[in-house]
Amino acid sequence: MNTSIETRYASSPQEAKTWDTAQSREALLITPLFIEDRVKLVYSHYDRFITGGIMPVKQSVKLETVDPLKASYFLERRELGIINTGGAGTVSVDGEVFEIGFKEALYVGKGKQEVIFSSKNSAEPARFYLNSTPAHMSYPTRRITRAEADVVTLGAQETSNHRTINKLLVNSVLPTCQLQMGMTELKSGNTWNTMPAHTHDRRMEVYFYFEVPQGQSVCHFWGQPQETRHIWMQNNEAVISPPWSIHSGAGTSNYTFIWGMAGENLDYGDMDHCAIPDLR
Repeated sequence: MNTSIETRYASSPQEAKTWDTAQSREALLITPLFIEDRVKLVYSHYDRFITGGIMPVKQSVKLETVDPLKASYFLERRELGIINTGGAGTVSVDGEVFEIGFKEALYVGKGKQEVIFSSKNSAEPARFYLNSTPAHMSYPTRRITRAEADVVTLGAQETSNHRTINKLLVNSVLPTCQLQMGMTELKSGNTWNTMPAHTHDRRMEVYFYFEVPQGQSVCHFWGQPQETRHIWMQNNEAVISPPWSIHSGAGTSNYTFIWGMAGENLDYGDMDHCAIPDLR
């Protein structure tokens, strides 16, 4: 089996206050994500959210079930979101092949039994970033291009947060059970994402940072609004955000990140804002 999986347990704000840097990274940081011809998965007890990465190079890679799911196949009781952050690739879903280009997405509904990932060119392999959540019903598999995304531009150059939000796998674009995914691109010269910060106690979130230039980093902020912490992130790394935590970042350069959410509410605007001067 070419799959590795880690389990991350849920924690309370009181417990998290006691963590040092190493403990914070061990609990929340996901790295490495892309290993040649392997499936890397992290199973979080926050909303049973799975984060993963697949980079086919020398061969196609099949998404197989793992022991924590107690399922005969991976999507027996789950839905799956995929965004390609590398070279051109394909995803075969029960024999139907979808071409997935750079920054394009694919939604795969519950009940699909065989999902196979391939790269078009081994010299420029695809890097398929995955999010998966439990699902109560099956929705159609569908590829979403950037042209089909629900696009919003927010922020300003003056506040260093001018950015474009591409809502790819959200309920304004296609039906899902609970998974929501999108991609935020910061304009050149801008560093801040998700600022002003917010929390949403009804759902958790995972951020995946990429297009971070060589030698640069992103400082990801987490924790309760009055008890914030930070984790330094490198290119192609992900971080888990508990429902009670803010999720915001500032880079030493502009960058791109993918956000994935799961929980009881599909309303994108369902959030509790935190005023910038009130953060501690």
